Amino acid sequence: MTTTAENPTEEVDQPEVSPEPAGLEIEFCGEIYKVDPGKTFTIGRVGSLAIDDNPFLHRNFLVIESHNGLWWVTNVGSRIAVTVAETTGMLQSWIGPGSQIPLVVHDMSLVFTAGPTTYEIDLTVPDTMYEVSSTGREEAGETTIGQVTLTPSQRLLILALAENWLKRVGTGPSDIPRSEEAASRLGWTQTRFNRKLDNVCDKLDRLGVKGLRGGQGVHATYRRARLVEYAVASQLVTVEDLPLLDEEFEANRRAKAAEASSRGKKR
Repeated sequence: MTTTAENPTEEVDQPEVSPEPAGLEIEFCGEIYKVDPGKTFTIGRVGSLAIDDNPFLHRNFLVIESHNGLWWVTNVGSRIAVTVAETTGMLQSWIGPGSQIPLVVHDMSLVFTAGPTTYEIDLTVPDTMYEVSSTGREEAGETTIGQVTLTPSQRLLILALAENWLKRVGTGPSDIPRSEEAASRLGWTQTRFNRKLDNVCDKLDRLGVKGLRGGQGVHATYRRARLVEYAVASQLVTVEDLPLLDEEFEANRRAKAAEASSRGKKR
C-alpha cells in the first residue's frame, strides 16, 4: 500500500508481482544441471545440454526458463514435437514447434524422438501447486490405464517397441526397433504386426493422442516412435511387463513347431 502526494491518506493499489520460482533441477544420463531463476537453459545439438551426436536433432530445440512465477518449456524447433509428462504417467502434454507450457508438477519428464533415437530428460520442479493422483492396473485380461483400454496383443506390440527403452538405466537415449525387428521379437508375422500397429494407433488417435496419424510417410515411419513416447510417458507398459515378451515368443515358437510337425506327419 502507498499514498498519493495530494492526499496522504488515499490508498493506491499496486500491481501484484509474481515471486521468482526456486531453482530447477535437470537430469540427463546421470548428469545433474541446476538452473537458477532468471537463467535460460537450452537443449539441442548446441546449448546448455548439447546432444551433438544426432544430426536429426535441431541445433536449437528446447528452451527452459522462468517468468511470471513459473518455469516454462518452449519448443523452438521447426519439426520435432516433445512430450512433457508427469513421471507417474498420469499427466502429459504434446508440444509442437512454437508452443510452450508451464511446468506445474514436481517430477516431470521431457520425451522426444530425433531420427531413430528417443530421449528422456527428467525435471525436478520446485514449489509446484499441483499433485496428481494415481490409478491402478487390472491384473488380467484387458488393461485399462486412464481412458486407454489395451488388449493383450496391443500391449505386447507396444512392449516390443519399448523394450530397449524399458531396459535402459536412468535417463538418456534409446533406439526404437524397426517393425520387422519387433515382429520377430514376438514371433509374429510382419502382416500381423502391421495390422496390430494400425489398430492400436487408430485407438489412441480416437482418444486424442496426437502424432499417431498424419500424411504419407509420417503415418508409416514416425508413429512407432510417437507410440513409444506416449506409452512410456503414460506407463502403458513398464519394466515389470518385459517377461511377457519371452512368454509370447516361446508360445509362438512352440505353435510353429507343432504346426510343422503336423504337416510332416501328413506327408
